[in-house]
Amino acid sequence: MNAHLTVGVDGSPESRAAARWAAQEAVLRQVPLRLVHAVDRPLEPVFATVRHQDMDRWADQVLTDATRELHRRHPQLEITTRCLAARPAAALAAEATDAALLILGSRGLGGLVGFVVGSVAMSTLVATGTPIVLVRVADDPDGPGPGTGSDVIVGVDIHTSCDRVLTFAFEEADRRHCALRAVHGWKLPPAYAYVPFFDPDDERDVDRSVTRMLEDMLLPWRHKFPDVEVGHSVFRGSAGDHLVRASQGAGLVVVGRHLRRSPLGAHLGPVTHAVLHHAAAPVAVVAHE
Repeated sequence: MNAHLTVGVDGSPESRAAARWAAQEAVLRQVPLRLVHAVDRPLEPVFATVRHQDMDRWADQVLTDATRELHRRHPQLEITTRCLAARPAAALAAEATDAALLILGSRGLGGLVGFVVGSVAMSTLVATGTPIVLVRVADDPDGPGPGTGSDVIVGVDIHTSCDRVLTFAFEEADRRHCALRAVHGWKLPPAYAYVPFFDPDDERDVDRSVTRMLEDMLLPWRHKFPDVEVGHSVFRGSAGDHLVRASQGAGLVVVGRHLRRSPLGAHLGPVTHAVLHHAAAPVAVVAHE
C-alpha cells in the first residue's frame, strides 16, 4: 500500500482548498502528505537568470505558505514538499505513480453549480492510473474544508467490473463513519425509440431486475465492510444527472473511468464527464480496467 498522499499546489484558492481536503484525508488515513509545485519554465526566456530566480522564489513561497497553513490546522501531520521544473500535468502524473491518491483543485462556478476542470487537471487525470480527487473551493474558506461529515455517493455500472471503484468508495465511507449510497441509471435499448408505447409493467420488471443485479454486485463489499450503512438507487435515465443531483450535500462522489492504452479516443465516459463538471462535492475518479 502506498504510504502518502500528494496534492498539487500553486497558490490559488483552488489549490488551497485541495490542500485542506488532502490534509484531512491524510489525517484520516494516518499517512504523510506531499505538497508538489511544478515550475513550467520557458525554454528561452528574456533575462533568463532573473526570471528563473523569481519563479523559484515564488515556488518556495507557495510551498512554505501552504505548509504553514496546514500545520496550523493539523500540527501532527507529516508534510513534505517538492518543487519540480516541468510542465504541471506531466509532473503531477509522475508524482502520482507512488502515491495512494492525488488531489487537485478545480474552480467552482459559484454557489453549488460545480467545477471548471482545467487543462492541467484533465491532462493529469487521463495520464495516471492513480485515483484522483478534484476539490472545489470551499464555500467558507475559514471552515474545516470541503467534503466532510456527509455520505459517500458512488456511481456503479452493473455491466462492467468496477471492483476498484467500489473498494475505494467503501473504504472512504468506512474511514468517515458515514453512509454509502450506490447509484445506477439504466436506459432502454435504442430500438425501443421506435416502439409506440412501452408497457409500465415491463419497465417495473426491468427496474426490479437491475436492482437485483446491483444488490448482488454490492453484496461482497457489504460483508467486507459490515459497519458501513449502504443504500442504493436504481432509476431509468441519465446516471450523470442523478449523480450531480445527489452530490448536493454529499461528502464525496466516486466515479470510475476505463483505463485506455491508446492515446487516441475519449478517456472519460459521459457520466464521469458530467459529474466532473457539475458536481457540488469533491469528486474521486478511480481508473479501472
